[in-house]
Amino acid sequence: MEIIKSIHDMQSKMMQWKQSGKSIGFVPTMGYLHEGHQQLMKKARQENDIVVTSIFVNPLQFGPDEDYERYPRDEVHDTDIAKKEQVDILFYPHVNEMYPKDQTIRMTVHQRVDVLCGKSRPGHFDGVVTILAKLFNIVYPDYVYLGLKDAQQVAVVDALIQDYNFPIKLRPIATVREQDGLAKSSRNVNLSDQERIEAPYIYQALLHGQKLMQAGEQDAEVIIKEVSHFIHTHTHGKIDYVDLLSYPELERVNHINEQVILAVAVYFKHARLIDNVVLDQQGSFATAIV
Repeated sequence: MEIIKSIHDMQSKMMQWKQSGKSIGFVPTMGYLHEGHQQLMKKARQENDIVVTSIFVNPLQFGPDEDYERYPRDEVHDTDIAKKEQVDILFYPHVNEMYPKDQTIRMTVHQRVDVLCGKSRPGHFDGVVTILAKLFNIVYPDYVYLGLKDAQQVAVVDALIQDYNFPIKLRPIATVREQDGLAKSSRNVNLSDQERIEAPYIYQALLHGQKLMQAGEQDAEVIIKEVSHFIHTHTHGKIDYVDLLSYPELERVNHINEQVILAVAVYFKHARLIDNVVLDQQGSFATAIV
């Protein structure tokens, strides 16, 4: 595995591979790699000649109340994980390399961001599309791999690729879960013993909503209320949101007649957990997500 920190060196290397006909799979991350990231790398390894993983803690994604400096970083750990997953290149640029001066042009996302997590993080997805547009023009990937645990980000990146005609195919990868169904997250370590017992009920609540759809329920508000009640009944967590929206458009639906996302966010004492399922109109897990 080669570690590259220069944009110029990265572009030169990637251009050589592109010209030789190699397929390139790209896994963009902010580091502190975990099993979810590893699943993305495994899939990229299966489907491509060359696998590139980037590690860059993007300051543009952090709001005024979010501490960029305190975001966890562990270069040794991340390098070991990337090697284990047979990544060919680890792109590890410094912030001054990616943003050497104030930007003349800024990207703004106008749709798919005023709901779910984006509702409480204004400007966050502007930072996401900005850094990804830069990375796409540095790595030249054929495929980009993102986890469906952050399904809103997948929807926004889908729009970025479509709107700006990037010659890239988006590969959304299913959420990696613990044996009891809890979505894997670095935040899970912040749960108390009792909260860890309760946390799997978040996914059970989503499955409860899915069963309602499979039984013929098509009223979005009914499903939202039932899922909320399930979480209230089985956990001491505070609900941030439970929502059901079209996917990937992330628009409000009343009567379910299309692919949708059922998504939740729940606050525990020291952790905010998110989870979701993407379903077709009959309530089956969707296959062609975007």
